[in-house]
Amino acid sequence: MNIENKLIPGLPSGFEDRWNKKLILKKRLIETIEKNFIKYGFDPLETPSFEISENIGSFLAEDDSNPMSDVFTFSDGEKNITLRYDLSSPLARFVAQNNQELPSIYKRYAIQNVFRNEKSGNARYREFTQADCDIIGNVNPAQANAELCNLISRTLIDCGLKKDQFKINVSNRKIIQGIIKDLKISDDKQVKVMRAIDKLDKPGFGLKGVEDLLKKERKDKSGAITEGANLEEDQVSKILDFLNITDLNKLKQSFKNPITQEGIKELEELFEVLNFGKYFDQVKINFTIVRGLAYYDGFCIETNLNFKAKNNKGKEVDIGSVCSGGQYNKLISRFKGVDIPGTGISIGVDRLLFAMIQLDQIVIDEQKPVIVCVMDKKYLKNYYEILENLRKNDINSEIFLDSKKNLGKQLTYANKRMCPVAVICGENEFKDNTITLKNLLGTKGENNQITFPKENLINEIKKFI
Repeated sequence: MNIENKLIPGLPSGFEDRWNKKLILKKRLIETIEKNFIKYGFDPLETPSFEISENIGSFLAEDDSNPMSDVFTFSDGEKNITLRYDLSSPLARFVAQNNQELPSIYKRYAIQNVFRNEKSGNARYREFTQADCDIIGNVNPAQANAELCNLISRTLIDCGLKKDQFKINVSNRKIIQGIIKDLKISDDKQVKVMRAIDKLDKPGFGLKGVEDLLKKERKDKSGAITEGANLEEDQVSKILDFLNITDLNKLKQSFKNPITQEGIKELEELFEVLNFGKYFDQVKINFTIVRGLAYYDGFCIETNLNFKAKNNKGKEVDIGSVCSGGQYNKLISRFKGVDIPGTGISIGVDRLLFAMIQLDQIVIDEQKPVIVCVMDKKYLKNYYEILENLRKNDINSEIFLDSKKNLGKQLTYANKRMCPVAVICGENEFKDNTITLKNLLGTKGENNQITFPKENLINEIKKFI
C-alpha cells in the first residue's frame, strides 16, 4: 500500500478507548455498583443494543421537527431500529412483553452501554456505560424512592467518594406541573418549559439562560441558537419567582394548585421515610430538578459532585450529575394493555470514572504479571513447569514468548509492562535446583536479585507482589 493511501488511526468525536489504570478503575466501579444493586434486592437484566424505533420512542430530542435527531437510527427492512439511548425504554418494552412472568414488584438492574448522537465533551460521550436499577409495580412511592436515595449514597461511598463530595438533589415534577397548569401554558410548550428549568444548574446557564429558553431563544457562546418556549412575560416572571424559592413551607404557601400541593406532600413523605435510614443528610430538596426526559412525572433525582474537574485541555469544568432518575407512570402504559408505574435511577459510570480519575483517591493495584524469562530454549519445558506452579498458586504470570531475544530485551519488555518480578533461571539454577528472582520495581543501584532453593519459589515471590 502506498503511504498516501494508509489509514490515519483515530476515533469519531464522543468515543473513547479505555485501557490500563482507567479501565481497571472502571471495572472496579462496575463491580462495586453491581454488588450494591444485588445487596438491595435487584435482579439482573440484559437487553439488546438495538430496539424497534417505534417501541423505544424518542424522549431526548429538543427539536420537535426531528424527534430522532439525538439517537442513532437505521433502516431494517420494513422497520427502523435504534441504538438504545437509555436503559429505561428497553425496560418498559421488556416489562410489557413479559408482564405475566414477572413478580408484582419487579426490581431489576442493568449495566450496559447506551448511545446518544449529541455534542460530546467534558465527560459527555456518545457511547457510555449506564448502571440502572428500577422498581416496577404498585408500591408506596415514598418507600421506593427513599430506597433509591439510600442505594445511591451507599454505592457512591463504596466507590470511593466521601460524604462531603456529593449531594443528592430531589424534587417532584408535579410541583412545576401544577404551576404550568395555573399559568395556562399550552401542551406543546410544556416539555420545553421543563427542559429549560432543568438546565438551571447546568454550566453556562443560570437564571438568565433559563429565562432566554422560556422566552424566544437562547444564544450560547459559540453563537448557536436554541429555540425557546416563547412564553408570555407574566408566565416567565412567575416561573422565575418559583425558581428563587428554596423553602418547602414557603412553596406550599405560595402555590396552591392541587397538583403542586400533591408533589409537595410526596416530598414530605419521602423525607419522613429517609429519616429512618443513615443517609438523610446526603439528600436535599432542589425544586429546579425536573429532569429533561419527558417520561418522568413525579419524583425526580440528580446526584451532583461538590468539586470540579479538568478536561483534556486542562480547563476546569463542572462534571454535572453522576446519578439521575425519577418516577414514571406512563412509560410502560405506551404498550397496549399494560399500565404499571415505575421509578428508577441511572449511574453514569463513565462520568463517575472521569471524576474518580481526577480525585485519585483510590489506590489501583493493576496486578501486573510475574515474567518468566527464557534463557535457553532447551529448558523451555522447565520454564513452563515454573509458570504452571505460579498460576496454580493464583499468581499472575506469563512466559516471555520469543526464546531468540536476549535477557536484556526480555527485561526491557518486563519493565515496560511494569512487571514486579522476573524469574531468571539458566544452566546454573537448573543444575543446583535453585531459582533466581529479580525485583524489577526495586531502587536502582541496590541488590535487587536473590537466589534460593526451587521449593521456596511461592513464598519468596509473594514478598514482591
